[in-house]
Amino acid sequence: MTPAIFISAAYGGEGWQPRQTHTRDELGAIWAACGQDSEWKPLKGVLLHRPGPEILLADEPNAVQMLAPVDLARLQAQHDALAQAYCDAGVSVFYVDPDETPPPNLMFVADLLFMTPEGAILARPASRVRAGEERFIARRLAALGVPILHSVHGRATFEGADAMWLTPERALVADGLRTNPEGWTQVARTLQELGVETIPVGLPFGAMHLMGTLRIVDRDLAIAWPGRTPFAAVRALREQGYVVHFLPDEGEARQGFALNVVTLGPRRVLMPAGNPITQRFFQGLGIECITVEVDELAKAAGAIGCLTGALYREG
Repeated sequence: MTPAIFISAAYGGEGWQPRQTHTRDELGAIWAACGQDSEWKPLKGVLLHRPGPEILLADEPNAVQMLAPVDLARLQAQHDALAQAYCDAGVSVFYVDPDETPPPNLMFVADLLFMTPEGAILARPASRVRAGEERFIARRLAALGVPILHSVHGRATFEGADAMWLTPERALVADGLRTNPEGWTQVARTLQELGVETIPVGLPFGAMHLMGTLRIVDRDLAIAWPGRTPFAAVRALREQGYVVHFLPDEGEARQGFALNVVTLGPRRVLMPAGNPITQRFFQGLGIECITVEVDELAKAAGAIGCLTGALYREG
């Protein structure tokens, strides 16, 4: 005779309820509504970190990978304006809210995660200056209810700004200064589990991230920085039916971070103010441009795209 304990629900007996749903079915129910498989569908939620006194920890900007000294009050005012621009565009804004003083570059949240249709891949930044930033992101993602599918580890390095959705079945992932071959392999393996092909694209010396060289603004339209965008990325885009246009003014791209935009929806972008040539170029392609001042933030070596961790786009 089978002991009663073994026919209880805890041991698979009467009352046992098997979990038969897919992770994607649980987003918005067990887990938070999150995920993305494109760069251009309507943006619904972002993760930001409002910079604080950690910015002033180093006397020499170069020691913390920044370009020039920053004014903290102006930095925060511009970051607040960026957050408000997202809210005005109907995008939910969440903050990292670290429970201790973080490293000085935590505000560049895009580098610290890459969102998939089933949850986040947690990055592992490449420099000692940024080592450990991923801890703050992991804590916040968990608190928000966002699944973490993989945490890049070992000697691998990977930063989220080196990955980009081409189609729901294909992603570009670059290796270079910030993502090494081991990091590329770990990300590719995780994406393969989701049925996604990873297309390798190498970055030239002097390019920080793939994000800084290429932006996708609609299902069939991409903007690239000539001389910096990997040939393999342009080829892959064209093979998938994208028209690739190239920036008309390298000076604005370099000095004004003109390509460091976030796509809010099809042919609608949030871009750094003060780039009139690029803005007219975008508008000539039928792209609606919402601008925000980020010149103080740019002194820290990043702009709107770098500051924004995308959590959720419409499916």
